[in-house]
This record gives sequence, C-alpha cells and structure tokens, in this order.
Amino acid sequence: MLVYAEITISSLTANVTMTPESASLNRLPSPPIWRHMLAMLYDLLLILPLFMAATAIWVAILGPTDSIAEPTVPRVLQWAGWLLIVILFFGIFWRRGGQTLGMQAWRIKLITQSGERPTWRQALIRVVGALLSATCLGLIQPTWLAKRWYGHNYQANVYLTGGLGTATDRSVAGLGSDTASFVGVMTDWETRTLFVSYEARFLEQGKLGNHSMHAARVGWAPYTGDTGELHTWLMLEVDHRKHFDNKTTVTPLLRFFKGPALFEAGYNITDSAPMFNFTYRF
Repeated sequence: MLVYAEITISSLTANVTMTPESASLNRLPSPPIWRHMLAMLYDLLLILPLFMAATAIWVAILGPTDSIAEPTVPRVLQWAGWLLIVILFFGIFWRRGGQTLGMQAWRIKLITQSGERPTWRQALIRVVGALLSATCLGLIQPTWLAKRWYGHNYQANVYLTGGLGTATDRSVAGLGSDTASFVGVMTDWETRTLFVSYEARFLEQGKLGNHSMHAARVGWAPYTGDTGELHTWLMLEVDHRKHFDNKTTVTPLLRFFKGPALFEAGYNITDSAPMFNFTYRF
C-alpha cells in the first residue's frame, strides 16, 4: 500500500513560471485520504494472489527440500520475484491509463504535472522510493495538501502530515527503541524570490516520551529561473525542541533544485553539525 505514500516538498514549484495549463492541473481536486486507503487495500488483495502464484512457480521449478527447516525457495529469489511483481503491476497499469484497478474503483488517477501518464522511469522511482521508505527507513510518512491559494505573483500552501516508524534513544540513558508516530501541519508562502514556511509536529514515542517541535524558514532566491533550469535559494532555519539540551538551533543552508530533484546543504551553528537533504519528487 505504500506505493501511494510520498513526501511533498512545497517549494519545488518556487520561482517557476506558472502557465494557465499548469495552474489548471494544480487546481484538480485531490482525493481524500480514505479513498487512497481503500484503493491501496483493493490493490493489495490483487497483489497477494500474484505473490502466492510466484511462490508456487518457484516451488515447482526448484522442487521440495529434504528438511522442513530448509526453505524451498531461497529468500533472495522470493523477494526478487515479489519486487518484480510489484514493479510490473503498478508500472503496467500506470503506463496504460494512470490507474490500477483499485484506483479505478475509487476514481483516482495518477498523472504528471503536465497532465500526461507517468513514464516507466517515473513509475519505477515511485515504487522503489515508496518501498525503501517503508523497509529501509522504517517510516511511513504521507503528506496531504489541505489547501492551496494562488495570487498574482505568489502561492501559499497548507499541508497535513503524519508518520509511523521507530525511535531510538542514543543518549547516555540508553532507553532503547520503541514504536513512534507523529502528526503535524506545515504551511508556506512563496513568490519567485521570497519564501517563508512554518512547521509544527507532535511526536509520540512510547517509553521514550512525547515531544513537540516547531521549525520556521525564510529564504531568498538571488535570481529567478524558468521552468527546467537550476534554481538556487539561500535559507535560514530556526528549530525549537524543548526536550533537547539545545532547545533552539539555527541552520543556514543552500537549496538547489532542478525539475523533480532537490538538494539541501547546511550547517547547524548551534550543534556544530552539518545537514544534508536530498529529495526526488515523483
């Protein structure tokens, strides 16, 4: 079900010339989260039989083993086959019409920013990125665009976000790990040269305790670029977490993005630590 999860970086559209066609696409209604969840469940019920069929084929090819403790299908082959099924399932449906059967049932369609069907490259990045976010990073973090405003030369957004994963205490106390979750709200306002954002999150971390955080950013673009060109932002982030030793930290950073790729590099002058972020929007 994680194929639909994505992290939205609001300023990817900053200082990009908005055309009537792109503005119209951006105004398309976003399906509510419950329809996404039901479409995921529908597709999951279709994928599970494919997994079982693939396992049956491997068993028929490799034959039974001498011991119950020894798996018939090597784990590498089994996971590789399942990954191929997921990629082909979503890739074929998205390339043919932008919809899986679950998405068709709940009237959801996947299109690019130009209104076209996703390419195989975009579909592959979307599937693999979602799987990595769930398995390697141990985090499910959907973001929902709740409201967007357009002005003559500005854009403003409000996002609702949440997350589920694990938290680890790396302090001297060494309290171990526990399941963690968070809910939050993000808002931003931007023109082609100015950017302001604010984010608030509440984190529930089981035995590690509950925490909250607030972060604000201001940014300035030294030049304006057209669509497809490299965009550069100079930014300053202030982060407040009252449960940390250094409750408030300050991080100047540089942001670069071109098309769907975004890279940030900064230095936290309070904690004396570098900061790097890379995001690919699909």
